[in-house]
Amino acid sequence: MLLKKFDVNYRNNTIVKYNIMKLSDLKKQLSNINELTFMLPNGSSVAKHFHVTEVGQVTKHFIDCGGTVRNEKVVSFQLWEAEDVDHRLEPGKLLGIINLSEKVLGVEDAEIEVEYQGSTISKYGLAFTDQHFMLTTKHTACLASDSCGNPTEKKKIALADLTVEKQACCIPGGKCC
Repeated sequence: MLLKKFDVNYRNNTIVKYNIMKLSDLKKQLSNINELTFMLPNGSSVAKHFHVTEVGQVTKHFIDCGGTVRNEKVVSFQLWEAEDVDHRLEPGKLLGIINLSEKVLGVEDAEIEVEYQGSTISKYGLAFTDQHFMLTTKHTACLASDSCGNPTEKKKIALADLTVEKQACCIPGGKCC
């Protein structure tokens, strides 16, 4: 089942929303396609000769700025491009690697996070659309905005509603000089 959470990518100056995938979603899609294609958020493709060098589960145990202890689990995939341009990873082979990771490592059905080498190692969400997988952007956020003082939304005020206190200026005690 796809999570109800959405990830947003900006492509051609339009907002595109994708459902974030869990491992079970990925396995289902791998069973229904003949070729693995991954697209980056900017619309370009990951080279067809990529390798999946790691499949695992990552657990993050941390405390947020408001003092709340949190745990997050993701299923992590690492994509890597080598010099062997004739290499092609078939969907069935990736499905076999995933099944092995579930059996040997106890990987759970969690949200997927993909690591991919750009100018540095970047982390992406994963979605599926138009017969290919889309690496989706991830963003940081304050998890405790209600307790750390970070406003959740800026107050909007119309300029016409602004009032200025009238002060006597340039008179003794006017505090303008």
